Amino acid sequence: MKYRRFGRIGWEVSEIGYGMWGMAGWTGSDDGQSLGSLQKAVDLGCNFFDTAWAYGDGHSESLLNQIIHRNPGKRLYAATKIPPKNRRWPSQRGFTLDDCYPPDYIEEYVQRSLGNIGVETIDLIQFHTWEDSWLEDDRWAKKMAELRQAGKIQAVGISINRWEPWNGVKTVRSGLIDAVQVIYNIFDQNPEDELFPTCREMDIAVIARVPFDEGTLTGTLTLDSKWPQGDWRNTYFVPENLRSSIEHAERLKPVLPSGMTMPEMALRFILNNPDVSTIIPGMRKLAHVENNLAASDAGPLPQELHSQLKDHRWDRTPTDWSQ
Repeated sequence: MKYRRFGRIGWEVSEIGYGMWGMAGWTGSDDGQSLGSLQKAVDLGCNFFDTAWAYGDGHSESLLNQIIHRNPGKRLYAATKIPPKNRRWPSQRGFTLDDCYPPDYIEEYVQRSLGNIGVETIDLIQFHTWEDSWLEDDRWAKKMAELRQAGKIQAVGISINRWEPWNGVKTVRSGLIDAVQVIYNIFDQNPEDELFPTCREMDIAVIARVPFDEGTLTGTLTLDSKWPQGDWRNTYFVPENLRSSIEHAERLKPVLPSGMTMPEMALRFILNNPDVSTIIPGMRKLAHVENNLAASDAGPLPQELHSQLKDHRWDRTPTDWSQ
């Protein structure tokens, strides 16, 4: 496992981290399997774990609690997120700070997450939705400064809405946050335009999420793909999106090198970008952990292949199913 500097905070974090949504927010989750996968990741050198209160109403955080306390001799970084008060994902332009993150509510959920994770200080607390317009209401920043001074949190971040990398640039420039979480993959290259250069200028850490485009970049989806009732993927992969996603994935197959899987190519594409501090693929099985973490050892893609993949950029805008 290779490590990268986490922006101005200066942590050395594994360049392949661990996304924990699937352990509590998707169907088919099994705690025993999840804990085994988490421990395997720790054994292989992963030290950055991204969760959220919304992942099972704190259940994912409680799993992270167990892993942290099973490994007292290792420095494991816990990143979690405050859910919006109105429980609306993604945020919309008309939402105010009072709709989503009033100060007392921020403190309430920081305290909840502290209890769930079982730590005295949360390494990175993130807003699970974001609007750059909230920069004009400094109550959130004052509350975060207060919590930091009290030793409850160490760093502050924002998680940017799907396909809106522009909607966080002003906040990065403000100097009030330490990290940005954003969708970045072979298809979603938009953060390279403005967000990443701004993060580089301000020395803000970048967490790349959804490296497999919710499964499209595993190359396993078909027009017949279905998920159990209640699974989030059924609402995301509506026929219109499933068809288009498969078409884009099929266009990648001719450039996939022999002996390389599509998930490996997807992760190593992101590793080519030095602006990224860590990637957080969702993992629930040992095989996924072993394969995904091995991408770090393999390193970035050859430049010629990376250049070919740049042509597969797919610019999308939020819609009613994109969430």
